[in-house]
Amino acid sequence: MLERSIENVVIGSGAAGLATALRLWNLGEQDTALVTENMLAGTSRNTGSDKQTYYKLSLAGGDPDSIAAMAEDLFAGGAVDGDTALCEAALSARGFYNLVELGVPFPCNEYSEYMGYKTDHDRGRRATSAGPYTSRLMTEALERAVRGTGVAILDGLQAIRLLCTDGAVRGVLCMDRSAAAEDGADRFILLWARNVVLATGGPAGMYRDSVYPQSQLGGSGMAFAAGAAGKNLTEWQFGMASVAPRWNVSGTYMQVLPRFYSTNQEGGDEREFLEEYFGDEGEMLSMIFLKGYQWPFDVKKIFGGSSVIDLLVYRETILRGRRVYLDFRKNPGDRPVPFDRLSEEAHTYLEKAGALFGTPIERLAHMNQPAIDFYADHHVDLCTQPLEIAICAQHNNGGIAADANWETCIRGLFAVGEVNGSHGVTRPGGSALNAGQVGAVRASQAIHLRRLWEEAEKVPGGGDGRDSFDGCDNCNAEVQAALRREAEEFAAMADRACGDRRPADLWQELTASMSAAGGMIRNREAIREALAQTETYLAQFTQTLRKPAPKELSLFFRLYDMLQCRRMYLYAMQEYAGSGAGSRGSALYTDPAGQMPGGGGDGAAEEGSLPEIFRCTLDDGAHSGVIQEVQCGPDGQPAAIWRPVRPIPQPDDFFENQWREYRRRNRI
Repeated sequence: MLERSIENVVIGSGAAGLATALRLWNLGEQDTALVTENMLAGTSRNTGSDKQTYYKLSLAGGDPDSIAAMAEDLFAGGAVDGDTALCEAALSARGFYNLVELGVPFPCNEYSEYMGYKTDHDRGRRATSAGPYTSRLMTEALERAVRGTGVAILDGLQAIRLLCTDGAVRGVLCMDRSAAAEDGADRFILLWARNVVLATGGPAGMYRDSVYPQSQLGGSGMAFAAGAAGKNLTEWQFGMASVAPRWNVSGTYMQVLPRFYSTNQEGGDEREFLEEYFGDEGEMLSMIFLKGYQWPFDVKKIFGGSSVIDLLVYRETILRGRRVYLDFRKNPGDRPVPFDRLSEEAHTYLEKAGALFGTPIERLAHMNQPAIDFYADHHVDLCTQPLEIAICAQHNNGGIAADANWETCIRGLFAVGEVNGSHGVTRPGGSALNAGQVGAVRASQAIHLRRLWEEAEKVPGGGDGRDSFDGCDNCNAEVQAALRREAEEFAAMADRACGDRRPADLWQELTASMSAAGGMIRNREAIREALAQTETYLAQFTQTLRKPAPKELSLFFRLYDMLQCRRMYLYAMQEYAGSGAGSRGSALYTDPAGQMPGGGGDGAAEEGSLPEIFRCTLDDGAHSGVIQEVQCGPDGQPAAIWRPVRPIPQPDDFFENQWREYRRRNRI
């Protein structure tokens, strides 16, 4: 096993990881490396929407806005820590302008005002966009900047184990994916580190039905195994997305009023299933329109709201086993749209857009030609063929718990980007991109300031007397040897596998069961069974799986990480369901004593038209002031606590006081 000492290791090459590495370098923390399995993989580089949104402070015109107002809106999402919300608001402009300076083409007017538009859960016009590929443009710009520094980029390394002692991170074990297939090669490398920044994204690999790119799998399991706590793990966003390619069908895709239909698995027995539920065509069309900017499934919108459509798609695909398609070639019912029967909101929007005519594809070409071009670039011609969709996992609002410096309960271990559970039950659209850039600032500053203070305490007069980092920081030889043995034993796990299951087969089984038990609709018994299944596979991992071939090594360790992560998420869901909390956000928990969805206008279908699994009780904000955290104890078993949210800080804003504190904090 190879070994190397690097003071700061950033794991992940998306927008959050690259931003953190760049910030560390610019602060003078130059013993920094970026570890990535594949520089071109991940969500930031490979995802988007019809107009991918970036959320920031209003920066144009006379729109009234402030850091406090933005923090309050983030905090209002429920189960959000106020100090995190304040940081995301205070640093949003700094993070945004840094991206502008790096070359991300966010649009501005001729006077250099960066105007915005209103997004979901937003009371202003804070949203902006550089187009369908905003996060890709961010990642490419940040990568160019990082490659212009001396940051070491260790491409092709898969992080598989965090090494910790005494509540602090000491290093990370990685597998060299390029060497894994070579006989006699050093397949593993142990990176001793003082700080490790996880920027591995959401644990998307747990779900079969997912809009995440296939290259986005996550890496949270190793953090949970090391003792990091999870926060709001129950809170995901689900919504309609195409399955090939994986892409949100939000925004204009819905506002042009496409035709929904389903078929059996062989493509026969075509039905326009929305008409089975909606008795009034105008109401049905208006609800389709609203899904454009009410895209995520929201339990508050199932009682006479647009999220009934998500339930109907779920019923077709999951409960009836059918396939669902969007058809832009024909209007719903294959007849002219009765525009005069649309809701005032839908009619006014389409009228202003000049789109009260034609078929969905004609309206889409008029309103948003790039939305058509995207699918054409991925070999799907919306002019001639339908688009298959499903209800998919899209974003994890929860994640690893951290403080206002994005540091976990393990000293020196930071979580930046979607892997960090900074969001609550709901969040403004685009706020995740801002959170990743803010987290990069906070984590890099915390690492830098800690180093300044530690070195100042060692050196008389407070000068920079730091030594180069070499090995396990503050570890004696005995502790370092024990960590080395731990790494070697974990690396040898594949050699101990003696079962008969292929990793790929078990992966497919587990992702399918996670989509069924831990997806948009959650049933306590299904969650319990899935958790028990997970515990069994973890306890019998090497007895279940066959010894992996060299090309299977990566998936073998990925599967173990996914099981560790899956256990924490399912445990959180089970504990939440048993706590008395109701359905909230993008998750419906079946409650036999609850209420059936529906309750729309006079044209809504009668009671009994939806299955009992949709019966639920809304939490309705009752638990918005508390946060569920889940952590593995010394026995390796998860346990949950509920704690109050940290309130929004009210710092002293008297300039001289803060100037003095700033000089002290930065040792100026």
